[in-house]
Amino acid sequence: MLALRDNLAECVSALRAHKLRASLTMLGLTMGVATLITVMTLVQGANVYVEQKIANLGTNVFQIARTPFAVTDFNIVIKALKYRKIEFDDMQAIADRCTSCEEVGASASTTIRARYGDKEVTDVNLSGETATMADIDTRTVERGRYFTPSEAEHRANLCLIGDTLVQQLFLGVDPIGKTLRIGSDEYTVIGTVEKIGSVLGQDQDNFVMVPLSNFLRMQGAHTSLTINVKTSSEKFEPAQDQAQLILRGRRHLAPNMENDFFIGTKESYMALWRSISSAFFAVFIMVSVISVVVGGIVIMNVMLVSVTARRREIGVRLAVGATKLDIVQQFIAESVTLCIAGGVVGIGLGFLVALLLRMFTPFPASVQSWVAVLGVFLSSAVGLFFGIYPAVQASRLDPVVAMRAD
Repeated sequence: MLALRDNLAECVSALRAHKLRASLTMLGLTMGVATLITVMTLVQGANVYVEQKIANLGTNVFQIARTPFAVTDFNIVIKALKYRKIEFDDMQAIADRCTSCEEVGASASTTIRARYGDKEVTDVNLSGETATMADIDTRTVERGRYFTPSEAEHRANLCLIGDTLVQQLFLGVDPIGKTLRIGSDEYTVIGTVEKIGSVLGQDQDNFVMVPLSNFLRMQGAHTSLTINVKTSSEKFEPAQDQAQLILRGRRHLAPNMENDFFIGTKESYMALWRSISSAFFAVFIMVSVISVVVGGIVIMNVMLVSVTARRREIGVRLAVGATKLDIVQQFIAESVTLCIAGGVVGIGLGFLVALLLRMFTPFPASVQSWVAVLGVFLSSAVGLFFGIYPAVQASRLDPVVAMRAD
């Protein structure tokens, strides 16, 4: 029986003798592993992307609104539109009576046009917020300041703008102190918000932020609001319970009646993402695994051809004392070596794609070491599984018949 070192030497010698065949054999598995690694890095990156961009409420913030925040059943939304609107008094009641709530604010939004001089931007998100949202909102004021409670109470025509408006309306000009026309009213820009970027193709910087009192004056006092509550980690669950009880009491809901409002947290957004993405990514991973299996089948076919082409070599080895186990080990070693080599190249290609995505796009493709380990393990398993049959066929050859082969 040959030593492991001798067996590997025979394996490497055989592969070197047929470099082109070995390279083409590895290609199928390389592409399959590269696809799988790319998909895995995209899956991890997508979760990070959602964590950072979509579910950016903060760990200690929850929202309350008339319509659901994260739902896939549109019928629930249709039903929710018939519910009673959430108004400013509801927010004030929670702020006054919720002992576990540290900061309570409210917001509402609509779409308008914004103009400065002869420049105009359409489909601008007009966001009305209470002054307390300065401590709740995760967006950061880059220049200038937020409006004060006194300014919000007296409906001062002040606003903050996102980076899209800075670039499209005030490029090369300091926007602070400039007058921006929103609808039929003029507002003085007192601050700019740090750039967020796009989320799933939606521009998150195309907005104007004004005091909620101004927003309600423009859109109507009975616009349904979104209540935003910030608290500590220890009081997060009690705060939700208290806010829920306060709203249920104000809306005269009996104990056996379901809520006619919805509470949204960071986890609710993540749960929706997981429910949507799990099937989507499962299909991608399944396709990648199929590519790897096809690569394994190609390797098995090539190894069977190799057995036929090397019958004389196999016959000579058996005649001079090699055992059937030696032959099996040699061909399995060749198969596994091919697969590991192809897998390593595929891992490199997959990680290269992930790094290019991180360098040239805002998508945070996540490159993790365990994915590489998975790729090597999968390649080894494919090589072992699809190399067994050709190896067994080689070991069953009759030495006399094999040596007579051309």
